[in-house]
Amino acid sequence: MSQQADASRCGGVMVEFESDDTLDSRVKKARSIPGSALIYLKGPKFLIYVSGALSMWGDRMWHFAISVFLIELYGHNLLLTAVFGLVVAGSVLLLGALIGDWVDRNPRNKVAHASLFIQNISVTVCSIVLMLVFSYKQRIEEIWDGWLTVVCYTVVIILADVANLASTALTIAIQRDWIVVITGYNRGHLAGMNATMRRIDQVTNILAPLAVGQVMTLASNVVGCGFILAWNLVSLIVEFFFLSRVYRIVPALSVKPPTVETDQVYREGRERRRLDGEGNVAQPQPPTEGNCSSNVHLKDITNLPLCFRRFRWLVSTCKDGWRAYYHQPVFLAGMGLAFLYTTVLGFDCITTGYAYTQGISGSLLSLLMGVSAITGLMGTVMFTRLRKTCGLINTGIISSCLHLGCLLLCVCSVFAPGSPMDLNLLMPYLSSSSSAGRDSMASQRQKHPYPLMGGSNQPLLPDRSSIHWTNNTVLFDNVPSGTTPESYISIILLFLGVITARIGE
Repeated sequence: MSQQADASRCGGVMVEFESDDTLDSRVKKARSIPGSALIYLKGPKFLIYVSGALSMWGDRMWHFAISVFLIELYGHNLLLTAVFGLVVAGSVLLLGALIGDWVDRNPRNKVAHASLFIQNISVTVCSIVLMLVFSYKQRIEEIWDGWLTVVCYTVVIILADVANLASTALTIAIQRDWIVVITGYNRGHLAGMNATMRRIDQVTNILAPLAVGQVMTLASNVVGCGFILAWNLVSLIVEFFFLSRVYRIVPALSVKPPTVETDQVYREGRERRRLDGEGNVAQPQPPTEGNCSSNVHLKDITNLPLCFRRFRWLVSTCKDGWRAYYHQPVFLAGMGLAFLYTTVLGFDCITTGYAYTQGISGSLLSLLMGVSAITGLMGTVMFTRLRKTCGLINTGIISSCLHLGCLLLCVCSVFAPGSPMDLNLLMPYLSSSSSAGRDSMASQRQKHPYPLMGGSNQPLLPDRSSIHWTNNTVLFDNVPSGTTPESYISIILLFLGVITARIGE
């Protein structure tokens, strides 16, 4: 029974005492706040967030560092970086359907643990190989007439590609399967968890390159490899423990719906069509040439060796995956987005490697990546506001125009001073045939002064790496360095366009 004091008027103020029930409820609520926080910290959502943050942090650090490491391994040549980008993109394109099929066919805990283990161990072994190459590069180049160096390059690219494929499998398993089950197939909760994971990804995209970039710049590449190695080992243990606990907390994760084979669906459909025929009576069919040929074909398939049958199954799985994607209603939208992505310039391995060869240190490059991620967040905020005021279609048109307008700065950088595509670099070849060419080259240098000329080929920020800094790429490797102007106008325009274009993406 609640007790209440007599209300008395004291200077126009009503004095009233709280009841004992209200006081007890407030005390219980205050005591329950730490308990609720503890329950949330032990819950599956928080464990998934921490595991995802560790995984994304490691991925962002590795994607930034591997481009710089490949440039360091091969001097100021972009060949290794280009090969690595081609191998990574091609492997995902060819093996993406197989990865998705493997994720669907196997238990969830097996998929997550195997992907996590393969990814982190591949990065760890690759970091060890890189540390050995950086430490004993001269000795390695003397073995097998330099072929051991080629073997090391191949091993690094293969291990990095395997790590990327494992990261793709882990992302599909956690963000496309585990989160759906944890939220109980609730669209509202699913949207909330996806939004949180997206925010974590954006934050790690800002901070992770900054961290590893400062380590590589202030210390050395060997220390940077060691830092990534230690991070992956610690992350492997923590993520394995957290994912195992989530799997135990959520019993629904252990129940996976069976996958329906395409051949089984085809046979069931054919059987239904046969039963829906006249009288639902199976009529014996005489053997025809087509039936005989199909039976002979099936017999030939079963007589093949096991390795050929597995290879045939892999090819058919890839073909069925692309066929299923072709019949999806979002196929045309996906193709349009893919073609749009061809116009997107981001901080991938080629862009990072190119900036590194143009005199941008790892520290400054990591800062630029952080600024790019911030502009990407600004683009998401602008999208929501423009959608409310202009509508979805008009917002898309405005974003595309803004995106293409910013990319014009990148086009201008091709012809700006300091660009490796500058036609003035060809003047030494033209001037070698006549003295008139030399006079014209001298007059051109007088007409076009470069305000950002430097006396040495050093990066914008000091770096302790052993790379030979130059504004030339392999396209003009034989051009004497003294005839080319030292200018950063081209690289500034390039990254200004890359960063500002993120708003329109």
